[in-house]
Amino acid sequence: MSDVEGRLEKLENRLGELEDINAIRRLHWAYGYYIDFNKAADVAQLFAEDGEVTFLSGVFKGHEGIFRLYGTWFQNLFLENGGEGPVDGFLLDHFQMQDIITVAPDRQTAKGRFRGMLFGGSHESRKWKPEGLPLQFMEAGIYENDYVREGDVWKIKRLDYMMQWQGDYEKGWSKTVSHLQPLTECYPDNPIGPDYLLDEKDIRKTWPNRQDVPMHFAHPKFGALLLGQEPK
Repeated sequence: MSDVEGRLEKLENRLGELEDINAIRRLHWAYGYYIDFNKAADVAQLFAEDGEVTFLSGVFKGHEGIFRLYGTWFQNLFLENGGEGPVDGFLLDHFQMQDIITVAPDRQTAKGRFRGMLFGGSHESRKWKPEGLPLQFMEAGIYENDYVREGDVWKIKRLDYMMQWQGDYEKGWSKTVSHLQPLTECYPDNPIGPDYLLDEKDIRKTWPNRQDVPMHFAHPKFGALLLGQEPK
């Protein structure tokens, strides 16, 4: 292979990697919009057939389990009689940001870390209000996800959302105990429960408890040094 051909191959691979990163970023941002408007079927289709979601120390597996989380549970919690789409007087806005995406050398799998912020609640004029959901609340969490390429399309292989804090708007996070607590019962005993729970040692307590969220990527400087490379 000539020098020119080698350089061209590297450029093509780098361009492909950047396209992958952009596609994964778009995929995760689309996920945020779909859950904003309670579109559970659309959310499920963003996942690989054997995809899964880890939420509140429970794991929801496959499209059936994922729909149980976003449809059977969330849609019926947030919206009277379930349903889809925006509802007058109900706020559920997810902001997805600070993404770090790492594509594997073969460009068939990838990992991504995102920070999510959520503002939710009900306007005082809304007649029906979700039981157990504060009228105004804020939430933040960190995603450490796995992605897989199916054909030419990137899908979510594993979405792992680790809530960091919740705060009632009136009291703030300094005087709020999370209204969401770790799950304790699996499906089908709990009709909206996960397929299984994390091991007891891995259970994630919610706010005001705090915990480390391991990063999938190496430190930009020290990771390179450990591999015997010059930091960029």
